[in-house]
Amino acid sequence: MRRFLAILLLFASTLAAMPANAFTLLDPNTWPPALNPHNWPFSLYPIPEVATNPNGGVTYGILAAMLLKDKSGDIRYIFAPDVNNNSTLGPGGNIRFLSYPSEDTQWYAIAGAEENIARNVDLNYETGRTHHDRFSFTGRFFFERDPTERFYGIGNASRLGQETNYTTEQLYFRGLLGWNITPDLQLAYVMRPRYVRIQQGGFTTTPQIFQVFPTVKGINGGSEMYDEARITYDTRDSVDIPRKGGLGILYYGVADRAFLSSVSYNRFGGELVRYIPWGNRITFAGHLYMQWTPAGNETPFWSMPWLGGEESFLYTVETLRGYGAGRFIDNNIGDANIEMRTRVLEATIFGTHGILELAPFLDTGHVWHSMSTNPFQELHTVGGMGFRAIAEPFVVGYVDVGMGGEGPAVFSGINYPF
Repeated sequence: MRRFLAILLLFASTLAAMPANAFTLLDPNTWPPALNPHNWPFSLYPIPEVATNPNGGVTYGILAAMLLKDKSGDIRYIFAPDVNNNSTLGPGGNIRFLSYPSEDTQWYAIAGAEENIARNVDLNYETGRTHHDRFSFTGRFFFERDPTERFYGIGNASRLGQETNYTTEQLYFRGLLGWNITPDLQLAYVMRPRYVRIQQGGFTTTPQIFQVFPTVKGINGGSEMYDEARITYDTRDSVDIPRKGGLGILYYGVADRAFLSSVSYNRFGGELVRYIPWGNRITFAGHLYMQWTPAGNETPFWSMPWLGGEESFLYTVETLRGYGAGRFIDNNIGDANIEMRTRVLEATIFGTHGILELAPFLDTGHVWHSMSTNPFQELHTVGGMGFRAIAEPFVVGYVDVGMGGEGPAVFSGINYPF
């Protein structure tokens, strides 16, 4: 749902990097003051949309994005409605409003729909992100009806020929309350009540999950009351655009029938991220994630860790940019990523500082069922190139092109993949 803003920001950053004499005949400084974009408190970009997704097909349309800035030229708000058409789901549109009042507090509201099944509402508010206050809070309300989901079976060796389609209808609230013992060390409680139903997918050219996997755990959906304890050690120099330092997370979580869940399971794991600068232009970024589910016989497939896709979320989806989200699913997961983020172009256009970044990357990962399995065998490995547009100090849009064992994949979105 954020892919269109990534295209917008990549386009804007490329414009920002062009030499000034490329626009000599259209120099805004020669225009009347009221028409000079340098004097406006916002930038307006009408952008054509062309997006692909390994699971969702091709989408095209038009997006009109307004970037509102403060007196220093930093982006504080993004308003970005669009109309689009998907090759399978039909015409649709989205309304997005993203707010960046400070590095410590951010929020957004997104809603959209397409003609065939797809609906989404996503509201998110975060404060205390820098951990300088005593407490931090994150609250997210999320509803979706996503008809593009794919399932290939459970296990690291699931076959491409068993691809099926389904719709996930889910509603959840995720809340995090953190106690910041120091600016680097946080102890947090996470809760996530969640409602899930599995329905017919939107793609008639692909078999439905009910036909091929009628007995997979979670096929009828369910509900969870998930609780988690988490400890975080964070030395990054920036939450949004880090160039040095690191992040470490350890957690233990449980869902239990005794506490309003329809299933019982527990899990524990950890995440480690490290950023190492080399000069002013290059940052080496590394990411490692491990998760185990020791009591997971009841875990539904939609609560198992997913390997595949562009973004990294604890115990939900881990980055493997040569495959679609959920390509490999099982009780346990290991994932490692490294990329070299290189700033190649940098300029200011209409008062906004833009940076274009290239990032060759390597991803590898593995899912497995038994706790005794070696997590470093039968790895799926992906290589590729990332293209990043940065509008400092908060906004990053990306387009990543990866090549895995089943061909190329293209992803785009907002924020770094990890």
